[in-house]
Amino acid sequence: MGAAGLLLCIAHITGCLLAAGLLGRSALPWSYLALMANFFLVRQSIATPANLLLVAGLIAMPPLLRGPPPDLQALVVIILIFGFGYRFSRRLQGDHTRLELLASLDALTGLPNRRALEKALQQQINGARENRFRQALVVLDIDHFKEVNDRHGHAAGDAALSDLAAILHAELRDNDKVFRFGGEEFVILAETGSREALAGFSERIRNAVFQALNGPDGRITISLGAAMYGGEQHWQDWFSRADAALYRAKSEGRNSFAIADDLP
Repeated sequence: MGAAGLLLCIAHITGCLLAAGLLGRSALPWSYLALMANFFLVRQSIATPANLLLVAGLIAMPPLLRGPPPDLQALVVIILIFGFGYRFSRRLQGDHTRLELLASLDALTGLPNRRALEKALQQQINGARENRFRQALVVLDIDHFKEVNDRHGHAAGDAALSDLAAILHAELRDNDKVFRFGGEEFVILAETGSREALAGFSERIRNAVFQALNGPDGRITISLGAAMYGGEQHWQDWFSRADAALYRAKSEGRNSFAIADDLP
C-alpha cells in the first residue's frame, strides 16, 4: 500500500496508545486488531519495529498490563498475535516474491519475459549516465520461423525456441541479459562500450547460433538488429532503433546483423 499503508500504521499505533491511556484495559482489543493489521499494511521490515513500539508503549503504562495485578492473559494474547502475524506475513511475503518471479519468466524457455525486459530497460535509462552509454540492445529473431511451425508443427517450433534460448544463455557473459520478447523474438541487453565491439558481439552470437541451432530441415539461422544507447528518454525509442536495424538485416537476406548507427 506504500505511503497510505505507512500512514495507517502510524495512525493505528498513535490511536491505540491514546485510547489505552484514556480508557485503560477496555481499549486493549483495539490494540490486538492493530497488531495484526499492521503486518498487512506495510512491509514486514516496517511492521515489526512498529508493532514492537506499540507493545512497548502498552507495557510502559503501569495500570494497563503490569497491574496490579498484572494482566497475564492480555500479555499472552499480545505475544500470540504478534507471533502469528509475523509468521503469516513472512510467508505471504515469500509467496508474493515467488509469484513475481514466475510472472517475469517465459514458461517455454525459462528466460525473463517482456515484462522483465521493460523493467530492465527502464532501470538502465534511469541508471548512472556513464554506464548507460556503454549499453547495447540486440533484437533478434529466427529466420523463416513460420515455415518451421507450418511444416513440422508447433512442437518443432517450441523445440527451436528452447534450443535458441539455451544457446544464447550459454554465449552471454555474466553481465549480459537475454529475454524472450514474444513469439520468435529475443532481446539481449549487453555492455559493449562501442559500435565496433557491438558489431563483434552481434557476429559472435549469429555465428554461434548458425553453428549450433538445427531443426527438422537442417540449420536454423537468426537475424539481429543492434543499437548502442543513444540518450533516449524512453526505452521504446531505444528498442525501435534496434528493431529497425533488425528489419534491415532481414531485408538484406537474413542470417546477418545490422547496427542502428549504420542506417541512413
